[in-house]
Amino acid sequence: MLKKIVAIIPIMATASIAQAQSAVTLYGIVEDGVDIVSNVQGNHLYQLASGVTAGSRWGVRGSEDLGGGLSSIFRLESGFDLNSGRLGGGLAFSRNAYVGIQSEQAGTVTLGRQWDSVVDFVEPYTLNGNIGGYYFAHPNDMDNTDNGFPISNAIKYRSPTIAGFTFGGLYSLGGIAGQFSNNSTFSAGATYAAGPVSAGVGYLRINDPGVSTQGYQNYPGFTNAVYGDFLAAARAQKVLGVGASYQVLASLRLLADFTNTIFQQGSAGHDATFQNYELSGLFNPTPAVTIGAGYTYTTGRDHATGGQPKYNQFNLTAEYALSKRTSVYVLGVFQKAAGDAQVAQIAGFNPSGNQKQAVGRVGIRSSF
Repeated sequence: MLKKIVAIIPIMATASIAQAQSAVTLYGIVEDGVDIVSNVQGNHLYQLASGVTAGSRWGVRGSEDLGGGLSSIFRLESGFDLNSGRLGGGLAFSRNAYVGIQSEQAGTVTLGRQWDSVVDFVEPYTLNGNIGGYYFAHPNDMDNTDNGFPISNAIKYRSPTIAGFTFGGLYSLGGIAGQFSNNSTFSAGATYAAGPVSAGVGYLRINDPGVSTQGYQNYPGFTNAVYGDFLAAARAQKVLGVGASYQVLASLRLLADFTNTIFQQGSAGHDATFQNYELSGLFNPTPAVTIGAGYTYTTGRDHATGGQPKYNQFNLTAEYALSKRTSVYVLGVFQKAAGDAQVAQIAGFNPSGNQKQAVGRVGIRSSF
């Protein structure tokens, strides 16, 4: 009997240690609101829309301490439409699905469906990356600075932070026999923070973007009038972005970012390019109130025709935190197309019937 007790003790101790060193968390965000849009294909639009300021989602993340500064980690995250109940993109885990190893000294390696380096290192310097969500994105999120799509089949590395500096990269395998580069994606970036100043840079190259990603393409019922034709024809979509922020006061933070997007051979065998210039700010007059405002100027060039579309977009929002988990907000967006752009198109909507489009929204967001 004593031998059995002695044999059981190590097993019980091991189980106790494993439980203490492992963690699994269920989390999520539920967001919904009412939109009033001035002009969608020549008509006013009134609608409920879910997941605008933060994508409605649920997820499970976990970690296990392996000892020696190593941990195994995983995340499964699914987006959904609150008003219809549909899964994001029709996928079980549309946002993230990965597993990997994390080292305190060497960094983190993960495998699966993940965000790229533009999302990791440039999006934090955009207004939509901090408040307001995808209506505030650069036109139709052409540069993925509003995490419009994750990258499937990806191997990703992120370094530990050393003296304020962090870097990382991602490579997605195309999975086509004998064609290593087709449908593949490469991304890399870095960020640096010191006191009130922070800056980041990111690069993304997607080969055959019309088939290798699920972004703002021309789906049934939706027309991407900004760059949809270029995306469908492009051999590659290349994005270079930089951003910076400065904490002026405890209650005021200023942001700036620039991105350059190239749809390689996207127009009759020639490139189509777009540049976005954004200035914005975040103000907290009280701990419960956040006000965000920003302006984005977008200019493009169709190298096949010489056409130069331009867009001016103004974003404004105010949020009030009812509690640590629940906030209510109002926001407004106005976009004016110019140059050779014949219609305006705020991200998330079909194009207007003229060169102007505006949206007002009242919403609520709760997290768990």
